[in-house]
Amino acid sequence: MHTIFSGIQPSGTLTIGNYLGAIQHFIELQKENDCYFCIVDEHAITVPQDRLKLRNNIRSLAALYLASGINPEKSTLFIQSEVPAHTQLGWMLQSISYIGELERMTQFKDKAAKSAGKEAVSSALLTYPPLMASDILLYKTDVVPVGEDQKQHLELTRNLAERFNNKFNDIFTIPEVRIPEVGARIMSLQDPTKKMSKSDENEKAFISMLDEPKKIEKKIKSAVTDSDGIVTFDAENKPGISNLLTIHSSCSGESIENLETAFAGKGYGEFKQATAKAVIDILKPIQERYNELINSEKLDEILDKGADNASFEANKVLKKAKKAMGLGRVKKKR
Repeated sequence: MHTIFSGIQPSGTLTIGNYLGAIQHFIELQKENDCYFCIVDEHAITVPQDRLKLRNNIRSLAALYLASGINPEKSTLFIQSEVPAHTQLGWMLQSISYIGELERMTQFKDKAAKSAGKEAVSSALLTYPPLMASDILLYKTDVVPVGEDQKQHLELTRNLAERFNNKFNDIFTIPEVRIPEVGARIMSLQDPTKKMSKSDENEKAFISMLDEPKKIEKKIKSAVTDSDGIVTFDAENKPGISNLLTIHSSCSGESIENLETAFAGKGYGEFKQATAKAVIDILKPIQERYNELINSEKLDEILDKGADNASFEANKVLKKAKKAMGLGRVKKKR
């Protein structure tokens, strides 16, 4: 049995990409592992947030986790800001992080470029990788399932854990990075060279897990493809149709090879309609369960229990890390 940690920001409703690339795998992982699933709301405030929208997103994300199949009897589901140990250890790890390595983080460089340079971005965008490291290290995490875009941050987490262990004491478990092979990178429907993102300004670019069937059909119908009309997987030359094949395969369970055979000689219109149906079918029971949970006391009970369980485990590791660094007092025995 491994200890597994994963965190998702409540910066918008999850997409089908989040589900296929992450949550779907979590459902299987929780069966034989000790899993911690965290709603990382403190990461979300590295960029400006509307407070009411943020709170709604936090609750919505928790409900979607559960509706998707995360079992609170097997896994710990909690909100990051409700476990203070995360920010405490995050500050401690900042003290052994170097400005140079933080500035080399691709996501920081990309966001700084979009914000007209370093002077226009929050310092939290630079320093949040140590907080992300604390999220992981507090639970003696063995495995972190992530997408390719987070691999660099996970390597930094490993480096910080090793640096701390070598400098102070052997406190932290060095986590393994695991990137799912199938459906790990669902691309934008409007620009299939970029990953699908719930924060995309173009709503046609992503499918929300809470989109109604007609909306899903419309988005997939307008998905960017090409003009040759052949349904075949070729990520380099046919990124749009290859992305839809990945989505269809991940939702229906059919192999891409079987789908290529089934739609040989058929047009993109028929293929897109079938892809939309596969997405709608997999999301329907999730949406029904979500609507039952979103305003229920049951959801609050699960999150309260999750915060208590997470705090108990996190505080044990935090106490050891503080002692190793020389923080606080050593109380004399009487």
